[in-house]
Amino acid sequence: MSLGEIFLPALALMLVLEGVLPFLAPAAWREAFVRMTAMKDGQIRFMGLVSMLAGLLMLLITR
Repeated sequence: MSLGEIFLPALALMLVLEGVLPFLAPAAWREAFVRMTAMKDGQIRFMGLVSMLAGLLMLLITR
């Protein structure tokens, strides 16, 4: 299996999932985005780290 066979479908799925909230609840998405812009860089980095670790954990569990 090549990288393209894995990466492109994964990227496509990420884009679909990222688009669900703005499509279904644009006001809630906007409010969440406003709250995030008020956060400090360290808080945003921590959220990114937690998100990456959760994704890696899910990958490990599903293998």
